[in-house]
Amino acid sequence: MRTEIPFLISGFTALFAILAFFVPHRPFGGLQQKMLVWYSVVTGVAMLIGVWSLFTNHWNKIRRRQNVLYSGFLLLGFLLTFVLGVYSIEKYGDAFAPNSPFMFIFNYAEVPLQSTMFALLAFFIASAAYRAMKIRTIEASLLLTAAVIVMLGRVPVGAQMWHGMPKLAEWVMQIPNLAAQRGILIGVALGSVGMSLRIILGIEKPYLR
Repeated sequence: MRTEIPFLISGFTALFAILAFFVPHRPFGGLQQKMLVWYSVVTGVAMLIGVWSLFTNHWNKIRRRQNVLYSGFLLLGFLLTFVLGVYSIEKYGDAFAPNSPFMFIFNYAEVPLQSTMFALLAFFIASAAYRAMKIRTIEASLLLTAAVIVMLGRVPVGAQMWHGMPKLAEWVMQIPNLAAQRGILIGVALGSVGMSLRIILGIEKPYLR
């Protein structure tokens, strides 16, 4: 029963969602909107469970003396943000009010941390691009050529070197790059359909893991 009931719930939910999408008549006509409401409710409950799991996991790490510093900072930031958010809602009516303590934490803690993370990611991306663009095969040569054309076409130096460089870079982005993106999206869509069918038919059961 522990495997059959989740399988039946998943299968019937997927079946009703498909019928609601393709059949506009009652009783399936308005079923999709009701399922979206239930989806929002389940998402909210899952978020609460995730927050509780995160809190208890790091609290247990502190009790076991594992990564006490990082887990302590996480719990401290979590509790401080939660308390200031509730206080801002009670006093200002909105946690995102300009002068609220919650926005102070967001502007002077969250935003600088995000800027630092993305600044570090820039160096990692540059390092990965350098390793990926070593000319060893024909594909790597094409990748390097396209990257050089796009980079030169996006900066004023490229236009000074050749007036047609920006147009060439735009052509690379709109024709070969867009064709590759569409191919990837088609593959992702087919993979999603295949995985959905495996879940509906009970071949794949990720909800039981």
